[in-house]
Amino acid sequence: MIIEFSVKNFRSIKEQQTFSLVKGKGDEMAEMNSFTPPARSSVTLLHSCAIYGANASGKSNLIRAMATMRKIIISSARDTQRGDDLPVEPFLFSDESKNQPTEFEIIFIAGGVRYQYGFSLTQKRIHEEWLLAYPEGRLQRWLSRVFVAETNSYVWKTSRYLEGKKQMWQEATRPNALFLSTAILLNSEQLQPIYDWFAEFFHVIQNEGLNQGFTASLCKKDGYKQKVMSFLKSADLDIQDFEMESAIFDSDKVKFLDDIPDALKDMLVEKLKNEELANIKTVHRSDQGKVVYLDMDNESDGTQKLFAFAGPIIDVLEKGYVLFVDELHNHLHPKMVFFLVALFHNPKTNPKNAQLIFTTHETSILNQEIFRRDQIWFCEKDDNQCTVLYPLSDFSPRKGAENLERNYLAGRYGALPYIRTLWEI
Repeated sequence: MIIEFSVKNFRSIKEQQTFSLVKGKGDEMAEMNSFTPPARSSVTLLHSCAIYGANASGKSNLIRAMATMRKIIISSARDTQRGDDLPVEPFLFSDESKNQPTEFEIIFIAGGVRYQYGFSLTQKRIHEEWLLAYPEGRLQRWLSRVFVAETNSYVWKTSRYLEGKKQMWQEATRPNALFLSTAILLNSEQLQPIYDWFAEFFHVIQNEGLNQGFTASLCKKDGYKQKVMSFLKSADLDIQDFEMESAIFDSDKVKFLDDIPDALKDMLVEKLKNEELANIKTVHRSDQGKVVYLDMDNESDGTQKLFAFAGPIIDVLEKGYVLFVDELHNHLHPKMVFFLVALFHNPKTNPKNAQLIFTTHETSILNQEIFRRDQIWFCEKDDNQCTVLYPLSDFSPRKGAENLERNYLAGRYGALPYIRTLWEI
């Protein structure tokens, strides 16, 4: 369960921006849209949040920041070598910031314990890393790591609360790797729940990362194909059933476009070598009652996206995961967007308090019958091309009485594109 996420000096984000899922003071829809997690001295959290803003305002960079933090935690010690660059891009429109570290911090709950973990880094090294824990509801500072440029070395502080072979883990941690990631490779049992939360409970779907593979693999497990069918039927798709045929990837049967470079072709072939791929066919009925099969590629973009969403959302709801989605509305009818969001607000479909955070341009769901006022956030760029993130609650909208969609489109909350006529350009 996520409480708060902060990022600084990452792509279009220059100054620190903080995104919170802490419930505000209002009592509207509290039972459906919020919950109290099982952790000592915890705050009440929200089941979902929507982020609005113009194109190129930085919404996707916020989602990308979360994905990047997760990737570095999972792979910095396991998949990189000494000297490899880390995958961060600082804010480039400032001489001051482009040479400064990027910073990520997240406050979350794992295994009933609240943690606060963060690090700052450039492409060449980790500059700082810190970990705080609240296992009994009281602060424990487990780790502090700071790079000192003058001595080209790190200053380490680990407390008695952090158990295990701390000195060995410090010595094994490369400049371009996290202590957390390294300690996990060297069998730290105490830090394992933190790492597992990022690896298993923290999921990010970006536009280029959504595909049908996860749903197809989930359907191979007992009972999950029926769950996927129930999901599709609930979304009012005219699909009677679907079938899957699996085959091992065969490069000799693949036709690439002529303009794809040979090096990219070779990389794709190597990546997919020996992979089991699923060919999905949907089942329909003709007007005469006959069975008609369609390749999934022949279905609408919306149907393909809902099928791709089905597996991740079913998995997230069943296990109480956190899901970040960039541009949830793409290829979906407004009613379908509402359908997906409502799954997270219903205790019957979300018994383990999964959370959904998404960016969107779909304003039809921007109303107080769907969201609490603290569930809406906005993103825009200031005069210096820096992304700024802020909540609707900053504007103190009237409970139940204010038309959020109309006011947003009228410019009351900002975060809109400034459209000029051609003769003004």
